[in-house]
Amino acid sequence: MSKDQKGYQVLPFPKIRRLMVDGGQIGRGKHTVHGLLDVDVTSARQALHLHKEVTSQALSFTAFVIHCLGQAVDANKHMHACRDWRGRLVIFDDVDINTLFEVEVGGHRVIRPHVLRAANRKSVRELHEEIRAFQLDHETSRESRFVGWFVLLPGWARRMFLGALLKSPHMRKDFQGTVMMSSLGMFGEGAFWGIPVPNHTLQITLGGIAPKLTMIDGEIVARETMSVTMSFDHDIVDGVPAAKFGQGFKRLIETRHGLDDLAAEPD
Repeated sequence: MSKDQKGYQVLPFPKIRRLMVDGGQIGRGKHTVHGLLDVDVTSARQALHLHKEVTSQALSFTAFVIHCLGQAVDANKHMHACRDWRGRLVIFDDVDINTLFEVEVGGHRVIRPHVLRAANRKSVRELHEEIRAFQLDHETSRESRFVGWFVLLPGWARRMFLGALLKSPHMRKDFQGTVMMSSLGMFGEGAFWGIPVPNHTLQITLGGIAPKLTMIDGEIVARETMSVTMSFDHDIVDGVPAAKFGQGFKRLIETRHGLDDLAAEPD
């Protein structure tokens, strides 16, 4: 009987989706609070467009946001604190940001994780170059090799490993980074927010970008606004410091932090 005659088709469940199943089960046990932000990215996108016109080099918008996120967490280190097996808080100096990138595997576009280490110590260009290097040679990266064998383990073994990982801040940092950032905006158009099921103390989800009317110097103008979701573990972070972090992160993006330094960089 053909597929059309049956009225449906049966496909194998992708092994990579096992990571999402495990992450969802763990994330449901956290007391997560979500905050929705409107972030004006007009000035930052204009600066990136101008840089491309002048130098013929396109810089990643994602790298810019990661740079701002690293700076914002660096100024509010409690946002990426995590608890050890004794219930103590461990706060690292380096902000290691785990994010997802679309890459090609076997002729198909798939998502792979990559941890940008010490993002709080790197410029936009350094982050951009690291992202591009990962996208070009992701198969040899530590993250891709780990995912390749990890998804082959039975469910009980994966969850046992993840359980041990969550009790060890140093192992968690090593394998997952200290902050998670995901971007849904690259796959859609218009304003929309994503509400994740996070495993980190802090996760930033970038939504869509759309024009929005706002008041500037007494005039109503259209600005490019990005929908951003800030999700944090309320067991570790209170609302007031989370709100201050969110405003600081928003301010860094809106003042295009790190982009004005591009003109001073050597060719």
